[in-house]
Amino acid sequence: MSAGRWVLRGLGAGLGLAAAGTAVGVLRQQRAISRRAGQDVPFGSLHSDPLTVVADDGVSLHVEVDDVPAAERPRRLMGPSGPEVTVVFVHGYCLNLDCWHFQRAAYRGLVRTVYYDQRSHGRSGRSDRAHANIDQLGSDLKHVIDTVSPDGPVVVVGHSMGGMAIVALAEQFPEMIGDRVIGVGLISTTAGGLDPGRILLPMVPTRLTGRVTHGAVATLQRGHRTVDAARRLGAAIARVATDRFAFGDQVPPAYLSFVDEMLSATPFEVVADFFPSFASLDKFDHVERLGAVPTSIVCGTADKLTSIGHSRKLHSRIPGSRLLECQGAGHMVILERHDQVNAELDQLISAATSRAATR
Repeated sequence: MSAGRWVLRGLGAGLGLAAAGTAVGVLRQQRAISRRAGQDVPFGSLHSDPLTVVADDGVSLHVEVDDVPAAERPRRLMGPSGPEVTVVFVHGYCLNLDCWHFQRAAYRGLVRTVYYDQRSHGRSGRSDRAHANIDQLGSDLKHVIDTVSPDGPVVVVGHSMGGMAIVALAEQFPEMIGDRVIGVGLISTTAGGLDPGRILLPMVPTRLTGRVTHGAVATLQRGHRTVDAARRLGAAIARVATDRFAFGDQVPPAYLSFVDEMLSATPFEVVADFFPSFASLDKFDHVERLGAVPTSIVCGTADKLTSIGHSRKLHSRIPGSRLLECQGAGHMVILERHDQVNAELDQLISAATSRAATR
């Protein structure tokens, strides 16, 4: 599907509205999976049998696959004999695969989906400092794709650092875009030009942020156990920081606790290991390649970490891409505006599936 046809395809459905009219959206409605899918399911409870993917440096990555039973695969998503599309979700900095709660609830049983914990995060193995960088995350993503979907078409969806991993994949393996990778979702992310200090603000005690933003991460890294202790003692203050920097509008307390738990579970040593990658990130010259496939860009207008300007720049650099601006939403737009995000992903998955069925 050409970029022009992708743009025309999207004109019939308003950004951020319910996904009626798209193949995936119609099926979600027919299967009684509404825009509120996941609201009654406890955060962190959606899992499947784990498998391990070993990265090229030996780090073990925790991966979970939500397969669709053959008898239940909706033919309209792939055509009578077309290939099955796999959607790979890549989480952000200091989070884990559970952050995709509302997306996992919405697509479970409808689309084959893959979730994994990035190196040093969640249940995955710890990386050494030399491999704690965005380029390595791009390589890790390729290993996950090659292992869980070695032949079929793939849509990749990344949030924050996960989106950066997708851009790194496109830089290192450009031949995959348009061949194996047939659709891309970039959520609350960028390809460069970050203010690294902003990224750390929700993850360190308030009294330390001044020193962090002035380049003392290495010093804090050497005393990472002390920082972790301070984070635990300052839990109430940390929750305020999470609320301020993760969300734009008021959200249910459970959302705040969920994100705060993921951030708090990430050791500060890991936080510091990845920190230099954000300061040096400069990959905007490589994002044009993503214009070869349907690409959706999503960001909250109140995102204080990867501001809306980054998404607008991505949109301007990726031919034929779509941009969804979620008014008033913050960095965790995948939770805060999950209905709008899922509607946009419906559009993306439907377009990518149509492409796969006609190859």
